[in-house]
Amino acid sequence: MKILVVGNGGREHALLWKLRRDAPHAELFVTRANGGMADLATSLPLAPGEMQALAGWAEQNAVDLTVVGPEAPLAEGVADHFASHGLPVFGPTKAAAQIEASKAFAKGVMQRHGIPTAAFQVFEQVEPARAFVREFGRPVVVKASGLAAGKGVVVADDTEQALAAVEDMLSGAAFGPAGAQVVIEERMTGEELSVFALTDGENVVSMLPAQDHKRVGEGETGPNTGGMGAYAPVALATPELMARVEEEILRPTVAAMAAEGHPFRGLLYAGLMLTPEGPKVVEFNCRFGDPETQVVLPLLRSSLLDPMLAIARGESIAGTRLEWHPGAAATTVLASGGYPGDYTSGLPIRIPSDIETGGDVIVFHAGTKREDDGTLVTAGGRVLAVTALAPTVAEAAARSRAAAERIEFQGRHFRRDIGWREAERAGAHA
Repeated sequence: MKILVVGNGGREHALLWKLRRDAPHAELFVTRANGGMADLATSLPLAPGEMQALAGWAEQNAVDLTVVGPEAPLAEGVADHFASHGLPVFGPTKAAAQIEASKAFAKGVMQRHGIPTAAFQVFEQVEPARAFVREFGRPVVVKASGLAAGKGVVVADDTEQALAAVEDMLSGAAFGPAGAQVVIEERMTGEELSVFALTDGENVVSMLPAQDHKRVGEGETGPNTGGMGAYAPVALATPELMARVEEEILRPTVAAMAAEGHPFRGLLYAGLMLTPEGPKVVEFNCRFGDPETQVVLPLLRSSLLDPMLAIARGESIAGTRLEWHPGAAATTVLASGGYPGDYTSGLPIRIPSDIETGGDVIVFHAGTKREDDGTLVTAGGRVLAVTALAPTVAEAAARSRAAAERIEFQGRHFRRDIGWREAERAGAHA
């Protein structure tokens, strides 16, 4: 079997890691491999956005499955290109990927179909948006409607901050075309939960929920990032809550997309807020989340390849049941100095050779590359995700933190409080 993974970040490294375990003898390929993928897959000299070239290569090489990791190629229609070549591809069409590529589109779907989410309005002009913020009278969240790498959200603490965010986004200064349209919504309160669901366009199979840490600073302070760490499982995600999430959010959303002529096949990621009124949608993504994938997949005992292949072939996943390892996983993201702002790349990284030998630590590479002489250097804002497995979240987080401390590169920073909410819950029930 030949499998191509499109993308080269931490999420794609985790996907390759899992697919290698599901299919030990498969030939794995990846687009422009990062510095940690060489042992898992053959690197192709093609970028994730080179859709025609990738589809042509996959056709010429009789690739059995292509898995698309990042959102940008999906939003640009990479799955459509592969389908037009008759190639099995795991990932939604361009039309279905709008559920992430346009927050305004996603909010409209939820509004039309009664899927719980925050009250909102969509704006394209600065003055009406500013007037709405002033009149709303309650805390708001300002979101760039387009793709902004997880950073196009301002959770405003006061009216002035919200007004400034509106100005920055709609002027084009902050996020360019992604901010040409903004969603202003009521600020929800509660804990967030990340839920992945495999879907064939009709059936939904939920995966183990996780919780990530979006803010750069400990204690959830500082600007939003693409994610500074994550853990799973989450004690709040009881079987009863998950049944409600499936019944009120996941299944209705998949049905809504089909009813509106954009059937969603692939991985639907629901970012939820657990409010006093129940779970509500913060956002949808059209692909696996990063860094949640780095904790969810190491806990997956059963095959990921089998349902992915069925979905890619247009087959049903009805009756699919996933099995999970006992225990917990936590991942700590090591970021470049200055991230999520400007940062320097090309800095040497030192990873102790024994860091993964115990089997309870996995170092997933994100923004890394190998120089011609074999030196591993930084090549992005989020550089590594250090995942650890243990019987409890607290132990997994401590193990992940200890391993992260041992990895060195100039300016590196990371949060030392991954899983702090879970630790507080465990302490409260001790």
